Amino acid sequence: TAEEEKQYGVWQRLALANAHLGEIVASQIREGNLPVGLLANCSSLMGMLGGVQHSGPTGRPLKVGLVWIDAHGDFNTPETTLSGMLGGMPVAISAGLGLTRLRMVSGLDPALPPSYITMAGVRDTDPLEQELLDRHRIDMITAPDLIEPGNAIHEQMVRLSEITDIIYVHIDMDVLDPREVPGHGLTVPGGPTSRQLAEALTLMFSYPKVAALGIASTPYGEDDPDQLSRQAVYNLIVGAIEGLDHGGVIRVTLQQCGDAQRC
Repeated sequence: TAEEEKQYGVWQRLALANAHLGEIVASQIREGNLPVGLLANCSSLMGMLGGVQHSGPTGRPLKVGLVWIDAHGDFNTPETTLSGMLGGMPVAISAGLGLTRLRMVSGLDPALPPSYITMAGVRDTDPLEQELLDRHRIDMITAPDLIEPGNAIHEQMVRLSEITDIIYVHIDMDVLDPREVPGHGLTVPGGPTSRQLAEALTLMFSYPKVAALGIASTPYGEDDPDQLSRQAVYNLIVGAIEGLDHGGVIRVTLQQCGDAQRC
């Protein structure tokens, strides 16, 4: 809001915006819709998770499983980061490993236990970040397992379905084959194509506890002159929708933000 915009600190304003995002996500899930977040970057993770967490009918926080699909773990903290980039920290923040105020103002409370997290396609981590991932025993689906979807995905979806109430799937576009996201500055070789990842999403979204999708960091405009990245996003959304079993009826609600660059 205009009043919130005056508050001190970029991170605080980000958290307040996340809280509004979470309200939209929660209301859409309660109405039986599939929220699809088209996110500027991965720092919106806490807002998406907060919305999913508080989408239940009783008001109590739901146990949220996270499938994190990204070339990077984004599991750094202010103590481990080499770059200082906030965008490299959202999963660690969501797991309660730092920046508690940012997480709580975003609407994510309590934090996710590490056992509620599965990472997929991660292949580029900082040394201390990898140590944190190992220490917290974060479950992994490899990039080859996304390229040829199969048992590894099913095993993790069964695991998350057994220990959580609801599941959110988050994608950073840099997980893809760099040829489909030529305008992205953080691509890493060895990722799936959008059609391969769409097939993996179809498997994931066939599990009934999966309730929301986020797609972050899509190049656009001059960074996507041939609209390759835009087409890749469409492929991913179609893959997710094909996995849904809503009796043949899928309701789609579009929410538009006034400032496309910030959305």
